[in-house]
Amino acid sequence: MKKILVSTALLAGVLSYAGGFRVSLQGVKQLAMAHTSAHAEDASVAFFNPAGMSFIPSKLSIVAGGFGASNRVTFQNLNTLQTTETDNPLGTPIYAAVTYRPLEKLTVGFSFTTPFGSTIEWPSDWEGKEMVQKLELKSYYFQPMVSYKFNDWLAFGASYIYAKGTVNWDRAVTQFGGQLNLDSDASGHGYGFGFYFRPDPKVDVSIAYRSPVDMKAKDGTATFKFPSTSIYPLLGLNSSGTDGFTATLPLVEEYTIGLTYKVTPKWLISADFNYHGWSRYTKLTLDFASAPIATGNPDPTVVVAPKNFKNAKTFRLGTQYAFSDMIYGRLGAYYDESPYSDDHFIPETPSFNTYVVTGGVGFKLKQFGVDIAGGYAMPQSRNVNNKTLGFYGQAKATAYYFGLGLSYNPF
Repeated sequence: MKKILVSTALLAGVLSYAGGFRVSLQGVKQLAMAHTSAHAEDASVAFFNPAGMSFIPSKLSIVAGGFGASNRVTFQNLNTLQTTETDNPLGTPIYAAVTYRPLEKLTVGFSFTTPFGSTIEWPSDWEGKEMVQKLELKSYYFQPMVSYKFNDWLAFGASYIYAKGTVNWDRAVTQFGGQLNLDSDASGHGYGFGFYFRPDPKVDVSIAYRSPVDMKAKDGTATFKFPSTSIYPLLGLNSSGTDGFTATLPLVEEYTIGLTYKVTPKWLISADFNYHGWSRYTKLTLDFASAPIATGNPDPTVVVAPKNFKNAKTFRLGTQYAFSDMIYGRLGAYYDESPYSDDHFIPETPSFNTYVVTGGVGFKLKQFGVDIAGGYAMPQSRNVNNKTLGFYGQAKATAYYFGLGLSYNPF
């Protein structure tokens, strides 16, 4: 039994993807300005800070948009010099929001976003195939919210978060020429709140907090496929090679401070600071129904995977210039820290210290708005030194994003 199958760290890798990969694509206009948050022009501010809804100039505001996200990861074994690249499909994050002000001081809203999600696909026969061959993640945030405006310059807002997600992961089991698939739905609850200030017509300040969300996977399915079914009874599996598992997947809290300053009536500058509390992600526990996966534990059906994530920061700077009342140009740049060090790098959820440059244009046609944005990411290469997995080499990546957003402020 000790030769079998699944290492604790590898199982943790797939499930950490739900909490360890944050996609900053919740507003096309915001992306063009480095995904900064202190912009209360339409309902897209709702995800970033519910208090900002009180400063939207329209009583009713509706927004929707989507992105294309492409990334490629390259791994090179420095001993053999063999290089492997991922063949990831195009990711398509989407968002939508609506806000309405029934009373002068009260605004209600709803935001739908996909803040976590991607697909990574390595060649089926690559040297890390026992860690991952393909991993798919989808997540959805549903946020009803309310904001109260105390006076002309201060509002407070709060939101409830219902999160729903799925994960599907394939990896090889070379000891028996087989494969393992982990498939699970998960859900969780959280909240957010924030303050939005406008002490001067030229200045917007956004302070927001988004709570941790513990995603609970109660009915996960682990499916083992081997050339011979005689192996299944050794693992306590049924004739189809399946087992159940449960787990709690932590998504961490996020703190944001944003500032927008109107240098002139046509030109504004925005800056954000994000703080991500990844240090709460110290371990991940998976409880299998029958399979004795953790051979060294008192209960071999319980897998406890140590995770050594650390808190991370993001620094953002963006700008917008109004060429006319109808056409707006936008630029931005930001730096995003990885939540783990080189000796904890895992190919299921590859993460890098990353510089990103962004840009876009916006068009206003009376009550309608159309925004286009793009971004190019420059992840910094990593010298992989994961002794726990026996995974060594150099990892590099590239990524780019593009998006189209629509807004409607009828009255």
